Amino acid sequence: MESRRRGGAPGPGGRPVGVVTRGTTNPNRLRRVDNWIVATCGETLRAAADPLVVDLGYGATPTTAVELRARLAARVRADVRLVGLEIDPVRVAAAEPAAEPPGLTFARGGFELAGLRPCLVRAFNVLRQYTEDEVPAAWRAMTDALAPGGRLVEGTCDELGRLGGWLLVDATGPRTLTLAARLGTLESPARFAERLPKALIHRNVPGERVHDLLRALDTAWHAAAGYAPFGPRQRWLHTVDAVRAAGWPVLDRPARWRLGEVTVPWSAVAPS
Repeated sequence: MESRRRGGAPGPGGRPVGVVTRGTTNPNRLRRVDNWIVATCGETLRAAADPLVVDLGYGATPTTAVELRARLAARVRADVRLVGLEIDPVRVAAAEPAAEPPGLTFARGGFELAGLRPCLVRAFNVLRQYTEDEVPAAWRAMTDALAPGGRLVEGTCDELGRLGGWLLVDATGPRTLTLAARLGTLESPARFAERLPKALIHRNVPGERVHDLLRALDTAWHAAAGYAPFGPRQRWLHTVDAVRAAGWPVLDRPARWRLGEVTVPWSAVAPS
């Protein structure tokens, strides 16, 4: 709890930038975004001269950092190195028994990424406690620290990882928005509203494009109710297909939809 400094530049003496998160985590909470990272950011990691990944704000336990490193090592690149960063030194010390150098280590750091130059950063459930106007500076601090061509995945999810939304961000700014759900428990796409990334969560109001997207998904979901007897996956496939047919620029393909995902360009949902 030592650093309460906000903003996008390192604090005095190189202290970590940011505030301590709530720290809640659960095994497999971030499985959905991890699988998306493997599929979408795998080439970035494979092409990197240094396969360094940062898990920023891993929480009170290192569980999700351990899981991300294992998934990347098994499915993308065996020599991947993951560094879990936390502002709270107590959390860093508590994570040490899980470290497996050089592939998995833990250190103290914030948005300045502790001076590291990773090719990939996952920052999940970190910006949720910030104000919307603080988000661009946080993005900028992290992307400025990336290796050339590096990427940031920033977003949020519920406690069990059944519902989430995240942004892919690079040096030019946000590029895409992905919404993902465990389809077997999805009551309605309107539920995504509570798990939008911080840059969008307060924009779910009439006149904003993200509001229009959620409304379009919800309308198509209810129109596809006739497919419910064939399972939620079929209902979701027809939902996303209908939204795309209505003119929304869906970027991914049915293979990703089947996993409960939909991805659109940032330009389609950027705040007015």
